Amino acid sequence: MNVIDSLLADAAAITALRREIHAHPELCFQEQRTSDLVAARLTEWGIPIRRGLGKTSVVGIIEGSRGRSGGAIGLRADMDALPMAESNTFAHASRNPGRMHACGHDGHTAMLLAAAQHLAKHRDFDGIVYLLFQPAEEGGGGAREMIKDGLFTEFPMDAVFGMHNWPGIKAGQLAVCPGPCMASSNEFFITIRGRGSHAALPHLSVDPVPIACQMVQAFQTIITRNKKPTDTGVISVTTIHTGEATNVVPDSAHIEGTVRTFTLPVLDLIEQRMREIARHTAAAFGATVEFRFHRNYPPTVNHAAEAEFVAGVMRDTVGADNTLAFEPSMTAEDFSYFLLEKPGAYFVIGNGDGRHRLAYGGDAADTSAADNLGPCTLHNPHYDFNDDLIPLGGTLWIRLVEKWFQGPARSERR
Repeated sequence: MNVIDSLLADAAAITALRREIHAHPELCFQEQRTSDLVAARLTEWGIPIRRGLGKTSVVGIIEGSRGRSGGAIGLRADMDALPMAESNTFAHASRNPGRMHACGHDGHTAMLLAAAQHLAKHRDFDGIVYLLFQPAEEGGGGAREMIKDGLFTEFPMDAVFGMHNWPGIKAGQLAVCPGPCMASSNEFFITIRGRGSHAALPHLSVDPVPIACQMVQAFQTIITRNKKPTDTGVISVTTIHTGEATNVVPDSAHIEGTVRTFTLPVLDLIEQRMREIARHTAAAFGATVEFRFHRNYPPTVNHAAEAEFVAGVMRDTVGADNTLAFEPSMTAEDFSYFLLEKPGAYFVIGNGDGRHRLAYGGDAADTSAADNLGPCTLHNPHYDFNDDLIPLGGTLWIRLVEKWFQGPARSERR
């Protein structure tokens, strides 16, 4: 593994920053303390900054010592936390009740800070690196808001890259893939309105409960009978709320859930068919229906050339055996908005199996407790970012910059 020595030497200080961020998690568009910390460090290292795009972002600007004729690239780290309680009891556990860095954004920020500190000292490249410390990935669409506020107009760049930790992949391994790597994220909200009655006199009602059951079953035929088998799509009904008493047929029923796809045409098909099924099923039983479909994040689709470029940087850094093909996930990412505007790639760094938490009392004093938690996946109340990744992640960012601005390779891409 080809980790840069200075990043190993600075690892303790950057780890302390990471744990400081972890202990003070902030929700989307509220990352004031975190962005202040990031801005202070970048300024301390002589890196000019721009604040306020997308409310709480920080953009750092590092210009190479050989000029700027090589163009520019963006490196993104997200900063926000999740609205959930932390179950860990270690010293850097969340001090903000109901908020937790359960997705590793504190670690992403730390890895990019590690790279920033090194790049500020060693600017032996021709071009500009924009450090994109982004707010509100967890549902707020911070990437979209930065773009709306003029990110790519104020900071023109040729490509943009994002890195996320991934539990279950071994620490020291990296993964990327061309094409779709994360799904679109969408929500649906359905209200069926019938007519209530005494449960002993059901013939006087228009019962919304069997109507809801029919709809839920019928939705799955979209996946199995309307969508091509080779296309990927998921419909998950996650809540059904109706009724208040055992002897009352309710007036209404409410259905909610999520839809995930890798392409917009498949999403269009699913939304259309769900809307039709809901309307006609309700009508068939004499009820009415309100159907709302909300599109959140689009699919995250890597550009093939940039994904292969990243894979090459990975092989140079950790070797071919530790460079994996990422298996696309039906989770979602607002980095997708960046990739709709610019070429680029989103990739992952293995976070390991979670045992690193035992070294500082993360969950329990015995290994069996960690085994029960498995790899401690993202959005888990026991999750914690693996600090051992900071030097490797920082190295990967630095090697990516160095390779991108190499003359022949650069001229072929532009």
